Amino acid sequence: MSGSSRARTEGEHKAQWLLKSLLVTGCLILSLTAASGANGQPKAQEEDGSNRSPIEYVTDPPYQRVPTADAPAARNTANQQTFPYTPSQCKTQFGFACYAPEHIRAAYNVPDDLTGEGQSIAIVVAYGSPTIREDLETFSEAFGLPKPKFNLFYPGGKRPYKPEQHPAQTSWAAETSLDVQWAHAIAPEATINLVVAPNSKGNSINRAQRFVIDNNLGEVMPLSFGAPEGSIRGKGNNLHLRQAHKIYEDAQAGNISVFAAAGDAGAENGYEVPNALFPASDPLVTAVGGTSLFANDAGEYRNEIVWNDSDPALCPYGCKLGNTRATGGAPSKIFEAPPYQQALSGMNARTTADVGYNASSYTGVLVYYGFLEEGNGFYFSGGTSAGTPQWAAIAALANQAAGRPLGFLNPTLYRIGADRARYARAFHDVTVGNNGISSEGFEAKSNYDIPTGLGTPNVRRLISTLLDEPGATTRREISSE
Repeated sequence: MSGSSRARTEGEHKAQWLLKSLLVTGCLILSLTAASGANGQPKAQEEDGSNRSPIEYVTDPPYQRVPTADAPAARNTANQQTFPYTPSQCKTQFGFACYAPEHIRAAYNVPDDLTGEGQSIAIVVAYGSPTIREDLETFSEAFGLPKPKFNLFYPGGKRPYKPEQHPAQTSWAAETSLDVQWAHAIAPEATINLVVAPNSKGNSINRAQRFVIDNNLGEVMPLSFGAPEGSIRGKGNNLHLRQAHKIYEDAQAGNISVFAAAGDAGAENGYEVPNALFPASDPLVTAVGGTSLFANDAGEYRNEIVWNDSDPALCPYGCKLGNTRATGGAPSKIFEAPPYQQALSGMNARTTADVGYNASSYTGVLVYYGFLEEGNGFYFSGGTSAGTPQWAAIAALANQAAGRPLGFLNPTLYRIGADRARYARAFHDVTVGNNGISSEGFEAKSNYDIPTGLGTPNVRRLISTLLDEPGATTRREISSE
């Protein structure tokens, strides 16, 4: 049986859900229940005949101009880049760390012998960036990375970059550069296929995602955007949510790993009460939450806490930038807990996040922007949308090691989480902090928690653990150290 057929069969008999559409207290509720022979779509509702959806996906990664030269200094004799300041110097002088690829790779133990060669990462965004190729090449050259393998697609047509008419274009351009550069930083030999929707509405994003699936553009697909579930109402909206879920079903059947950001506005995501972000809340997507990562100048891992810059007790380095963001993560009001999650989460609702990654505005990463009015150069960026493409790149490394696409990872990740020894080997357990801004939010705790999921990866050991799973075919030996 082919991998695709096997995945489809497993989906039908193990994780096939019938989504029943119900209206409860004014909110759309989709109940996930096992159903033999069901197509996984919600039961038909009264159609309104409209192809337009009120879903408006947003992204707004926090960024701050690095108060240094516009590029790292020239390479030294070891063929490595030297940024003008070390992370500790940045902390002292500017109030934030200056994490470059070498620091993040070291902190999370990304193996140098896995590069993503032969793998493809399909990144979906809206609007795109007018300087994406130049920015990626500048970033890659600055940090001594291999020449990027990069392709650009506009399946719905290309919209001119006019932020004075479409202000959201600036945030999307920043997100585009962040996603592409940091996927490349973690999997530098992987091919990056950037698929750009002409706007950020649900139907346009769905077409871009469908384009990825239908054209086999990647074994992994990161989605660094979302819409609070509280904003998803109405029959037309429900239609586009069902269409998106069908895309993720098809991704699962095709062994494509889908990742999405849990959000950058705390548990509430802009509301007064906790609100999960969609598509991260879809049970067929791996939701990425955020942490504050503390590492030394060599990138050696020290510890992590929940990303919550709104809490003075959690905000790193004295909160000198005045940022007050926090990781998303909340129980879903749309999806029930999938079978793989319920035992560890202890909740009846699907909860985000599934995993965590560095995201704080104060412990973020360097990214090159060549389109901002305030000037071209290196900026310091964060958000769960920074961790999302990096988790996708980690999945690409795992696929390379396995010699095949590992596909939908959540059931495997939660099996690892349920095994104390394997969990301790593969993850950093984040146990300090919460993600509340206007509400109490949710506290970190041992093993699974809502703000950071299972925790952050020890990448080499996580990949080794994934390869120990039944059915994982290893193309190369990966040390577990």
